[in-house]
Amino acid sequence: MSGKAQRQRFEALWRQHQGVVLKVASVYARGAEDRRDLAQEIGVQLWRAFAAYDERRAKFGTWLYRIALNVAISHLRRTGGEAGRFEPLDEGHLDTIAGEPAAEPDERLAALYAFIGGLDALNRALILLYLEDRSHAEIAEVLGISTTNVATKINRIKQRLRGQMTAAAATGA
Repeated sequence: MSGKAQRQRFEALWRQHQGVVLKVASVYARGAEDRRDLAQEIGVQLWRAFAAYDERRAKFGTWLYRIALNVAISHLRRTGGEAGRFEPLDEGHLDTIAGEPAAEPDERLAALYAFIGGLDALNRALILLYLEDRSHAEIAEVLGISTTNVATKINRIKQRLRGQMTAAAATGA
């Protein structure tokens, strides 16, 4: 494939899937500028790796998620960011993550995204893929873990979330 054809193919796929990059950046970066920088860094790494992309081995979306999550997690490690470096997810973040403006943010939805923001990097990636309605097999392929491990981790995250929501409801928070 010529350089021009490869660039055009990448640009078409990028336009179709750039929302995924924005979602990953929204979940893994702090502040609007950091999110833009991370999204740009993911885009650069995707372009650099694109020549090696083989559509027979993985769907583009799966391949993109794998690279985006790896870049995001590397970004966290490089910046020393985890829970203490993140600002709480607010309505603006929810708009970015959902890809469209939220009419009236539901308190439970805000609590869900605050919960997700407090997860470690792997579980945050897992739940992001789960909320995208990715199959356990696809999540396992992206994250490099077994489908059984995916199911177990999702169930544990759901139990933690249920516990938090129950405790919050009991205290009226």
